[in-house]
Amino acid sequence: MEGSSFNIILSLSLLLILSLAQGGLANPKCAKFHQDNKDSSTLQVLHVNSPCSPLKQQQNEHSTSWVDSVLQMQNKDTNRLQFLASLVAGRSFVPIASGRQILQTPTYIVKAKIGTPPQTLMVALDNSNDLSWFPCGGCVGCSSTVFAYDKSTTFSNVSCERASCSLVPTRGCDAATCTFNLTYGGSSIGGTLSQEKLALATDPIPEFLFGCVKKATGSSAPPQGLLALGRGLLSFISQSDSLYKSTFSYCLPSYKSPNFSGTLRLGPNGQPNRIKTTPLLRNPRRSSFYYVNLVGVKVGKRIVDIPPSALAFNSNTGAGTIIDSGTVFTRLVEPAYTAVRNEFRRRIGRNTTVTSLGGFDTCYTVPITIPTITLMFAGMNVTLPQDNFLIKSSSSSTTCLAMAASPADPVNSVLNVIASWQQQNHRILFDVPNSRVGVARETCS
Repeated sequence: MEGSSFNIILSLSLLLILSLAQGGLANPKCAKFHQDNKDSSTLQVLHVNSPCSPLKQQQNEHSTSWVDSVLQMQNKDTNRLQFLASLVAGRSFVPIASGRQILQTPTYIVKAKIGTPPQTLMVALDNSNDLSWFPCGGCVGCSSTVFAYDKSTTFSNVSCERASCSLVPTRGCDAATCTFNLTYGGSSIGGTLSQEKLALATDPIPEFLFGCVKKATGSSAPPQGLLALGRGLLSFISQSDSLYKSTFSYCLPSYKSPNFSGTLRLGPNGQPNRIKTTPLLRNPRRSSFYYVNLVGVKVGKRIVDIPPSALAFNSNTGAGTIIDSGTVFTRLVEPAYTAVRNEFRRRIGRNTTVTSLGGFDTCYTVPITIPTITLMFAGMNVTLPQDNFLIKSSSSSTTCLAMAASPADPVNSVLNVIASWQQQNHRILFDVPNSRVGVARETCS
């Protein structure tokens, strides 16, 4: 989650920076992403707001101040955490957070080809979900870019009698066809369980099971669909096990990267040989999550005094720590966050005035000396570069600790989430067969 590449200051609003980066598809730096991938296992990954992102080109966004952009990202995370809570609790609904509606998609997208002949969709990566889904032709409430299943020779619906139908959320049966309904952030989507040829790189999955969305409400769902990288039986990882051995890694680019592009690497081949790892834990109540054992946090050279219960894994309550690609800012349960925050403030200096920015309660408007922050997992320590735990602005003198306390609801209050801001410019390896998660420093922007 070395050098000068990590000392870049967040100079303006992330959205403003990206809106000024004109050129999109014509940008030479974007050409690699828009070419067909010749590698069978490595794909380019884009941040949804990258100037190279086709979804960015479709958005009608206005210049946003640095403060407003940070608050928007926080609002997005609030809805994301409510969604994660619904998965742990098994609820069939998720309350919509107050405030302006912000796009609730996971932050990163990848190019997928579906059907025969293949049709291209830019799908969001979500490693906390099991069911992939794409908007289909005739969908009510979907975006203009959909999968035209009637133009594919390999498409078919799944019958209610098939065992896979029992795995979909809120399943039903319509004229012997398996149907589903689910919530995603503040959105509701429904459709049929279907199968089709899917390829991320050059390796096709002939009969990939997915949700063919026919109706959508709300603005939270990724406009061109979602690729589920969770651990459940319907996930892409499980369905492609014969190809990729339930192993993948991603390197998420820095939020300061000019083209906001990283990589997704599928399968055990080409993964880092020298990588620090920690055991992967399984929660039967929510088998899709990638739980790890966070045992402590170090600020500077001091291990913070955190109650063991705040970090302990408990499959009955959902307590513990997950690594999530869709949450932006790391959340620690209240006792853990308070202890880390207080030690961070102590290291900055007791006589320094602390300010706040939205949900960030540890901000400074004067030059400060920054201590290191190290996440301590079982068998692995990860010392974060400053860009991975600070938000800095050169348009003002504001610097904030880019973490917050978990929400107070019954589920999230016991869940620690290691989020994408803290993961940027690291290769994160998910090796399910060997029950491990690895982290290696890598400049992937």
